Amino acid sequence: MDHVDIILQQWQRERPDLDTAAMGLLGRLTRLHAHLSREIESVLAEHDLSRASFDVLATLRRSGAPYRLSPGDLLAATMVTSGTMTNRIDQLEKRGLVCRLSNPPDGRSVLIGLTDEGLSLIDRTVTAHVANQQKITSGLSPDEFAALDGLLARYLAQFEPAAPKE
Repeated sequence: MDHVDIILQQWQRERPDLDTAAMGLLGRLTRLHAHLSREIESVLAEHDLSRASFDVLATLRRSGAPYRLSPGDLLAATMVTSGTMTNRIDQLEKRGLVCRLSNPPDGRSVLIGLTDEGLSLIDRTVTAHVANQQKITSGLSPDEFAALDGLLARYLAQFEPAAPKE
């Protein structure tokens, strides 16, 4: 019995006319998200990064050499507003982790690129991040992991369009 079961029992007692199965599922997902976020954020903090700054650096890193993207491409990959993205870039630039570069095909626009320091930091951080992800999913057997991953992918597909193949 977990915390969500107690809540469901209370609703069953008070409102037996309600089907609270979805409340249970979503409650568990919400609570799990909070626990996982704490675990992930603690590892990122060890590398002096927030989730937001990690997101920008990781997006640049996984884009491949020379690790540069337009602000619009960064915006599309991170699902934040342009003002939020500008603020994130400004903060990372102040720390010397990214730089603004002239876009060779279009001198009126800029590209955001990883500096050597930014590349080194994101490589160290993503290594620790992946190890942490493996640790926090280690309680699942390989079959459970695969089943949960498949179910969540199917559920997520209800809310997001399919990603284009690269």
